[in-house]
Amino acid sequence: MTNIIMHGCNGRMGQVITDIVAASEDAAIVAGVDLFGGQKNDYPVYTALADVKEEADVVIDFSNAKGVDALLDYCVAKKIPCVLCSTGLSPEQLEHVEAASKEVAILRSANMSVGINLLMKVLAEVAPILAQAGFDIEIVEKHHNQKLDSPSGTALALAESINDSLEGSKEFVYDRSQVRQKRDPKEIGISAVRGGTIVGTHEVIFAGRDEVITFEHMAYSREIFAKGAVMAATFLAGKGPGLYDMSQVING
Repeated sequence: MTNIIMHGCNGRMGQVITDIVAASEDAAIVAGVDLFGGQKNDYPVYTALADVKEEADVVIDFSNAKGVDALLDYCVAKKIPCVLCSTGLSPEQLEHVEAASKEVAILRSANMSVGINLLMKVLAEVAPILAQAGFDIEIVEKHHNQKLDSPSGTALALAESINDSLEGSKEFVYDRSQVRQKRDPKEIGISAVRGGTIVGTHEVIFAGRDEVITFEHMAYSREIFAKGAVMAATFLAGKGPGLYDMSQVING
């Protein structure tokens, strides 16, 4: 049994994870942490990690970037592994993640979906071939109107998986509205759409001469991310220090 602290338990993702874990025989949430109340949970909820009294094997974080530094410090002090799902981290926070991973196991992923992580693997294989053939690369991501960061962490992760597979790195371009010039072949364009209740759609377009190849992932509910996070938590519990990712969870 994997005992979990749910960081950001009263948010939308925290509540979906709560429901999934409640139906699981392999995991249990022993405590939650959230600044905001108003939710009824079957476990104690604290406003700060420092107040948590329960023992746990792992922390799942679905809060926001503001709380990440305190979370990392807590996990290092308590030697508790962390599944870090908050996006929009600053360069300084990414350095903090790297430093903390030398003391405790941290799994960081911009997207916990099994499908998205398999897509990253596929893109890393096909991108060098298509880029060599002169295909332009564009990414279009769509999310609900409450999402704060743009472009999404997943879109950036997709772009990075492509970039890492290429011999020469490309520049990420987020906005062409202020520049009147032809598209540079050495770029990956990333466009963001915000509206309604779109859970998450990511489209990777390889546009060549007289042909277009498109890879698309559509999330119909937040449950796919929650299931991935719980899988990651059971995988990470008991692991030694290091920086892990979802590809390791998928591959076992």
